[in-house]
Amino acid sequence: MQRMKDLSNHVYIDGAFRLSSGSKSCDVIEPATEIVLGSVAQSPKAEIDEALESCSKAQKHWWRNLSALDRAHAIHQVADRLDEMRPILAEAMTREMGKPYKESVDEVNWSIHSLRYSAELGRNEQGRVMGPAVAGQFHYTLKQPCGTAALIMPFNYPLVLLCWEAGAALATGNAVIVKPSEYTTLTTLLFAEALKSLPEGLFQIVTGGGDVGDHLVRHRDTHVVAFTGSVPVGRAVAKACGELIKPSLIETSGNDPFLIMPSAPLDVAARAAAFSAYMNCGQICVSAERFYVHEDIHDAFVEKLIEETRKIRIGNGLDRVDMGPMVSSRERERYEAVLQGALDEGARAAIGGSRPSEFNQGWFVEPTVLVDCAPDMSVFKHESFGPVAPICKVSDFEEALTLANASDYGLGANIYTRDLEETIRATEELEAGMVWVNAPLLDNDAGPFGGSKLSGMGRQLGPEGLETFRETKMVMVDPHCQPQDFWWFPYADDEMHPGTK
Repeated sequence: MQRMKDLSNHVYIDGAFRLSSGSKSCDVIEPATEIVLGSVAQSPKAEIDEALESCSKAQKHWWRNLSALDRAHAIHQVADRLDEMRPILAEAMTREMGKPYKESVDEVNWSIHSLRYSAELGRNEQGRVMGPAVAGQFHYTLKQPCGTAALIMPFNYPLVLLCWEAGAALATGNAVIVKPSEYTTLTTLLFAEALKSLPEGLFQIVTGGGDVGDHLVRHRDTHVVAFTGSVPVGRAVAKACGELIKPSLIETSGNDPFLIMPSAPLDVAARAAAFSAYMNCGQICVSAERFYVHEDIHDAFVEKLIEETRKIRIGNGLDRVDMGPMVSSRERERYEAVLQGALDEGARAAIGGSRPSEFNQGWFVEPTVLVDCAPDMSVFKHESFGPVAPICKVSDFEEALTLANASDYGLGANIYTRDLEETIRATEELEAGMVWVNAPLLDNDAGPFGGSKLSGMGRQLGPEGLETFRETKMVMVDPHCQPQDFWWFPYADDEMHPGTK
C-alpha cells in the first residue's frame, strides 16, 4: 500500500503527520511476503518532549474543560471516521501484522464499538453524593482526569487495544500519547487519520523501540501509563511507575488453561479448542495454551481436534485463509524453540509441528497438536504465543482444576462442561481475571478485561477501565460557612482529661 510507504519515518504531533527528526530507523517487513512495506523512525527525546508539551496544553486548556457530552461527541466522530476507513485499515493491518483480513475487519469493528461505549460511559457519572457527616453540609466526589496517558502498545491487536485504552483515557478527559509496536507502527499512524475531530495535540504518536517507551514512562509530563507486552518489560514499567508513584495498567503474558470435561459436546469443544489455540496464529494473550482433557474422552477429543486442525487454511491474510504467518522471523524462531523444547521433553506432534512446505517465503508455521504431554513440561509453564495445543490427560475435574491453577499466570481460563457443579466451581475457583464457560475468548466492552499473578494488574474495559485513567477527589462544602465549634479551638473544658484542674 502506497499510503503505508508514505507514512514511513513519520510521527503524529499537533494533529499532523511529519517526518521524525530521529536519525535511526528500522524496516517494516510484510510477514507473508517479506516485502519491505516502509520504515519506522526512532523518535529522539526532544521530539517526545515536544509532543508531551503539546499534550499538556491541549488537555489543560481545552479537553478537560469540555462537557462530557462534547467529549463524547468528538469521540463518536472518530468512530464514524474509522467506520469509513475500515477497508484500508484492515488491509494495512493484514499486510503489516499478518492476520487474515477477516480478523482485521473484526478488529476495526471492535475498535469502533469500544470507542462508542467509552464515549457514552464517560458521561454516565462523574462522582457521587454522600450523606454528609455534618448536618447542612454537601459531601460528594469528583472524578477527574490524570492528565496525559502514555500508552505502550503490542503488535498483536494494534487497533482494538489502542481503542480500549485511548477511548477510556479520552472519555475521562485525558490527553494521550502512543508508542506503537515497531511491527505495527504504520497501521497505527494510518489510524491517526481518523482523529480530526480531536483538538490538535490531544492525541500524539511517537515511534521507536524500548528507549522511547522508557522515556515516556519516566517523563514528568506523563501521569498514567498503560503497558501491554512481556513480563520482563512489564515488571520494568511497573517498577519505574512505582518509584515515581505513577498509576499504571500492566497487561503481560497469559498461559490460559482449557478444561474439557465428559459432559461437553466434543464436536463443539474441538472447534472451540482449535479457534482458541490458532486464532491470530496463536498470538493472543488469552489464547488457550494448556489443555486438560478428562481421560474418559481424551482420545475422542484428540481425534476431533486433529480433524479441525487439518481444516485450517494457511496463507497470506489477503487470500482465503484461516491463519496467516507469525509477525516476524524473530517471533517464529522464538516460537519454534518453544515447540522444539516440548518435543525434546517427550511430547509428540499428532499433527503439525513444522513449517508448511508449500511456502518458500513468509514466516508461516503449521498449527500443531501436541499429545503425550506431562504437566511439568516447559510448554505448560510459559506463554507459547504461537499456534500450538498441548494436551494433558487428567483423571477428574479436581486434577484439572489443580493443574489449571498451578501456573504463575492468571489472565483467562476456559472450561467446556454442561455439569452445573463444575461450572459454578470453575467460575469461583479458577485463578484468573476472566473465566469463559463454553464461550472462549469473548470480550465485552461493558465488562473488565485483565488478569492476576504475572499476567498483570489493573483492568481495561467496563467502568473499571475508565477508573484506570481518572482520580477521585473528595469534596466537602458548608454552604452556610458556619463555625465548627464541635471540634475547633478552643476545646471545651468538659472534654479535658478528668484529672485536669
